Amino acid sequence: MNLSSMVETAFYLLALLNPASKIMFLASYQPGLTGKQNFELSWKSSAAALLILLVLSAAGHFILRRIFRVEIYSLQITGGLVVFLIGWTAINEGRFVRKKPAATNTMTDLSLVPLAAPLIAGPGMIAAAITGSARDGFFPTACSLTLAVFINFLLMLGSERINRILVKTHLLGPLIRLTGLVIAVVAMQMVISGIKQAF
Repeated sequence: MNLSSMVETAFYLLALLNPASKIMFLASYQPGLTGKQNFELSWKSSAAALLILLVLSAAGHFILRRIFRVEIYSLQITGGLVVFLIGWTAINEGRFVRKKPAATNTMTDLSLVPLAAPLIAGPGMIAAAITGSARDGFFPTACSLTLAVFINFLLMLGSERINRILVKTHLLGPLIRLTGLVIAVVAMQMVISGIKQAF
């Protein structure tokens, strides 16, 4: 895989990452986050999620095939369906986050659950990491994963500012629904690819 293909794959993974959901999560947290807290949550969750994805990218195919006797296409179909439901919820309800997190959670707790998993390292990303590694090799997939998570991290850092601009310009609702549509389409393509491989 050449550099341009890795960058293309990174932006495909970024669509699965769904940065809008992380922006909404951080912007809607009560009480409001300080700049320092936002940075702590962003880097800790990104690092933890990237570690999870890299480990699964390297060993996930072996674990699925040898231990659980699961084929890659089954993971693609299941992961695609779960991500499709997330996109469908965004289209219908205009939101990704169903419930505001409890204010009693520590920053470390929040950075691991739900930010690192399942919001960043969710079923769609895990399926893409494992299938991508099996198809293209670990190193190109790892580079694409790292780039996608890094771009998502930068967007998380600016979540409050981005959310404020979107609310002022009345673009928040339409953007969430548009993002949900993109996510649903990408998820459906995962399902179709999995079905094709199955047959």
